[in-house]
Formats: sequence, C-alpha cells, structure tokens
Amino acid sequence: MTAGPVTERVALSGVSKSYGEIEVLAPTDLTIEPGEFVCVIGPSGCGKSTLLNILAGFLPPTSGEVRIGDRVIDGPDHDRGVVFQQANLYPWLSVRGNVEFGPKVLGVPKNTRRTEAQRLLELVGLDQLGDRKPYELSGGQQQRAQIARVLINDPSIVLMDEPFGALDALTRERLQRELVALWRERRKTVLFVTHGIDEAILLGTRILVMGTEPGRIVHDVTPTFKDGADFATVRAHPEFSALRDELARHIYAAHR
Repeated sequence: MTAGPVTERVALSGVSKSYGEIEVLAPTDLTIEPGEFVCVIGPSGCGKSTLLNILAGFLPPTSGEVRIGDRVIDGPDHDRGVVFQQANLYPWLSVRGNVEFGPKVLGVPKNTRRTEAQRLLELVGLDQLGDRKPYELSGGQQQRAQIARVLINDPSIVLMDEPFGALDALTRERLQRELVALWRERRKTVLFVTHGIDEAILLGTRILVMGTEPGRIVHDVTPTFKDGADFATVRAHPEFSALRDELARHIYAAHR
C-alpha cells in the first residue's frame, strides 16, 4: 500500500441527480483538493448520501460529470474506498479474511496480502483479533475492521457515509481520534458524511453544509483555528462555539 500523499484533484461539474420529476441534487460544482478531509453535514433528505454515491460510482449523475484527475468517473473503482454506517463484513470469514478479501480477488499473492493485512490490523488496533469472526466483535471493532478492509486496497479517496452514527458516544470519539490519526499518516482524500456538527468540526479540514428541496451546497467553510490540535484543545477554542453556531444557522435556514 502506498502511504504517500494523494495528488489527484476531485472535480464535480454541474452534477445533478433526479428521479423522474423529483430533483434530489441540484446542479453542483465542487472541487476537492488532494488530501483534504471534507465533512458534509445537513438534514436528512438533503442529498449527502446521493453526493457520496455519485462520487463512489454507485449512482450515475443525471447531468454533469465527476473527474478524478483527468479521468471521468463512470462506475466504482479501486481508487475509491467506501466505509458505510454498517460494517457489512462477511460473517463466514475471519476478521483477517475480510481485510484480505479485496487483494485476494485481485490476485495478490497470499504472503503479500497477509503481511499487509496484519500491518493494517495493527494500525487499527485489531492485531490480536484477526482470527475472530465479525459477530464476535463489538460495533466499534467491526468499524475498525471495515476501515482496514478499505485501506488495504490503497484507494486515493476514502468515502465515509455516517460510519460512526450507530455507535455509542465513547466508542464514536475513540474512532474519531483514530481516524484523524490515520488521515494524518496517510493523507488520503476523505469525504465524510455526518449529521453531527461537532463531529464535522473536529474531523474536517473543510465543511460543506447542504440544504434541501433540492439538495444543494449552501455553505462552504475551512476551519483555520485547529492547526493539528487535539480534540480537547479544539473544543476549548473560542472559535469552536462560534463555528458550531454558524453551521447550525446555515442548516436551519436551508431547511425551513
């Protein structure tokens, strides 16, 4: 796996999505620079997951196009890894087998994929649990396994659809911290969908607010006060509360 920084820009040009006469996502222009951690927040039904699924290649846009570098997205590919709210691990495989599954399908030699899987299991704190089945893990451990399963394929872009939404508060914060540490090490481009304003501020180098009817980006802000600080320092900063209020106002205004 390549641990170096990502160098390709993601660009959406006039991307929209409609189902018949219902416009779910209005024509959207968006550029995501290499290595950005972009959080997308907004009320239910604002098109957050639709935007993510178009980027993943799971949904074709009704109009417009998405480019990664000079390539137009026309379907799923190994350059994009997706982490869902539910881990969706294969229950008949061990944790290690789940992590190795992608490279195995691609024909990566057993010793190579086993070594890389073990390294990633260590990275997410599951190196002692590789032989267990997914149902023997807690929800937080399953999410760590899912993240390792995505990272082993070395995607340049990681798309995360409310991956911590179903977890308890303590587990969620622990995984938030681990995710930021992983991002700082790997510098992958991340698009992270969430309902949580605090979560977006803690994680994102950039935050997009989406509104409804139809789904659209209504606010785009880059927090400048974090500068690699830990969560406690970020929360204590006067600008944290100010930014939280600003984002809440935009969400409320876009949803009235």
